[in-house]
Amino acid sequence: MNAPRIQSLSGPWRAIDLGAPPAASDDAFDPDDAHALAAIDTEDASWPELNVPGHWRSHPAFANSDGPLLLRRRFRSEAIGPNDRMFLVLHGVMAAGDVWFDGAYLGDTRSYAVPHTFEITGLLAGTISAPGPEDEHVVAIEAGFDPVGTGRARDLSGSFGRSALMGSGHNPGGIWRDVELRTTGPVHIDHCRLRCSSATEERALLSLRVVLDSEHSGPAIIRTWARRVEDQLSLLDPTEGAEIIIDHAHTLAAGENRSELELEIPTPALWWPRSLGDQPLYDVGIEVVIDGEVSDSHTWRTGLRTVEVKDFITTVNGQRMFLKGISLGPTRLHIAEATPAEVAADIALVAEAGLDLVRVHGHMARTELYEEADRLGILIWQDLPIQWALLRQTKPAARRVARWMVDQLSHHPSILLWNAHHEPWAGEPAAWRDGEHTRRRAMRMRMITAQVLPSWNRTLLDRSVADTLISSDPTRPVLAQSGSWPHLPQVAAGASHLWIGWRWGRIHDLARLLRWWPGLGRFVAEFGAQAPPSESITAEMDAAWPSLDWPELSRRTALELPAMREQLAPEQFANAHAWSAAMQGHQQELVVSHVETLRRLKYRPTGGFAAFALADTTPGITAALFDHERRPKPAWPAFVAACAPVIAVLEAPPVELHTDDRLKLPIHVVSDLRAALEDLTVTISLSWLSDPDRVLHRAGWNGRIGPDEVARVGVLRVTIPEPTTSTDTLVITVQLRGSTIATHERTHHRLVRR
Repeated sequence: MNAPRIQSLSGPWRAIDLGAPPAASDDAFDPDDAHALAAIDTEDASWPELNVPGHWRSHPAFANSDGPLLLRRRFRSEAIGPNDRMFLVLHGVMAAGDVWFDGAYLGDTRSYAVPHTFEITGLLAGTISAPGPEDEHVVAIEAGFDPVGTGRARDLSGSFGRSALMGSGHNPGGIWRDVELRTTGPVHIDHCRLRCSSATEERALLSLRVVLDSEHSGPAIIRTWARRVEDQLSLLDPTEGAEIIIDHAHTLAAGENRSELELEIPTPALWWPRSLGDQPLYDVGIEVVIDGEVSDSHTWRTGLRTVEVKDFITTVNGQRMFLKGISLGPTRLHIAEATPAEVAADIALVAEAGLDLVRVHGHMARTELYEEADRLGILIWQDLPIQWALLRQTKPAARRVARWMVDQLSHHPSILLWNAHHEPWAGEPAAWRDGEHTRRRAMRMRMITAQVLPSWNRTLLDRSVADTLISSDPTRPVLAQSGSWPHLPQVAAGASHLWIGWRWGRIHDLARLLRWWPGLGRFVAEFGAQAPPSESITAEMDAAWPSLDWPELSRRTALELPAMREQLAPEQFANAHAWSAAMQGHQQELVVSHVETLRRLKYRPTGGFAAFALADTTPGITAALFDHERRPKPAWPAFVAACAPVIAVLEAPPVELHTDDRLKLPIHVVSDLRAALEDLTVTISLSWLSDPDRVLHRAGWNGRIGPDEVARVGVLRVTIPEPTTSTDTLVITVQLRGSTIATHERTHHRLVRR
């Protein structure tokens, strides 16, 4: 055997709903007896066909089903030799399943993010030679998934089970990644992972870990190789043209064998984030050679770089950078049905906006997302699919998910850090969607108490999962959790989630909070406000306004009713379109104001931010800046402008002004560029909205700003004049110009009363 062979079992499968009562024609079957339905002689020709990879609710027969479903695939296997071994590989079942082969039970699957491999060599005694008509086989998988919003805290389904980016009642259950047969020689690669442990301009060191499963004891060669991607690949011999090939002699024992290997690359081409440099990539491979033939192999595409996050300030290859980022939920709820181009397009949107970071929020994404991030130089904050309070029995499964995600993703240079647990307290999005104000206030107090006091999730589970991540990948920073306030025994603030201006407080309270407690701003990993897409507002909503079925709207769209009523109560608006416009304006002002505040605190102490979130997963009313069809809300272009490489920031004036109020507002210029700018001009002008051509006051500054710097360039001092009417709106425009940068403009509108 010269290389492992792959036979895909993806395509049309037969399926039956085990959660539905049997039809009259199915009286011979007991839907509760999945084992009987998995038998090889079960007649399934009348069952509906369901595509794999796919999701059962995409089929009309299962459009309203919550499962579980039994899926079957008949096939004839390829011939295998006397020394060959065959494995059934399930790359992803959403979210748990049981697996049979020819009626024999192989085992179960847990967590949609973990691939599962089952050896079936012993069940293929009839196919050692070329298969004949009698050698038909059947794979059967019982797949189950609780509806979104009711996901149990043992499923480790992450943002597919409960999310602020989708309402309740959806169900993405199914086999969402490929199913295949993998044929190897007598030694099989059970697990392997690749990490870049060090990288300088002189040398890079790659660390490889491989776990081999050998049928017999004896000598073996483990061959490692590396090649720059631009070199021509050979379809016959993947090592042909490799820059480096190293053979390691080993004596294998029968059973499991673990090896730690290193591969040194002299004078490497370093991989950089997009704002710092280029993104050269390398192909790296490992082969297990037995008696001169390749028994099994694996390849990765990687980049060579080192990362460090100290006090939430990031350095890549020794270069400090401020992280401007955004969270990203699943591309679609039915993630298997997103095209590769759709998955990659979200990373392209982030790159075009000039952002540096994507937080893959509460899930493991499709491989195309990580490959595009590697290619475009976008850093990734990777969450594990672990959210809110978990049951105690989930600890072994959570540790297993941590190891597997490192195995699958650690070779990607774009992965900046691992986050073990999102908000490890007993909160969930549904808690923000209903309830009276007094109940919500009591709920807030319970959540704050839960975040401050020690708990099993935060104190024991998170530490255990974080330790697993650290031991599996010591080359990257690991966060035990995000969203928790300082608590015992950890008194330093971590990555905070500050929903100021939406779930509590007002927009400009963020600056006041961070003046009082600067540590909360070291890295703000979530902030935002909900707003509906314009297309979601219908004439029927206008006709019934404001007496809508708000609880049902909340359940379906994820709209958080208490926060919405506190910030923009529907009764204040004449119709749904006016309310929608106000919600969109509120979202726009909030994200711009928060970005400006955090950028003004760059490195003192803020290391970056991740706004919530890029795009909806399903139709909804959420904090995403694009809807599920990737149509931007008004906040998106404003957010992009606030993230420009160089901006001028005027400290926000009070929400409401009065005649003769005296303003004293600092002005800062923020630059993320790596070179100094010599010819900047900042101009501030005041006018009335009712008379925009009349300038009431003008101030300015000319000068220089250094590389990667924040500079206070002046103070706006002005006394508010008397408005032309009893109330008018003061327009404060801040404009930044330079010969080598794009002009940046920011406008503040403030109501003035006599």
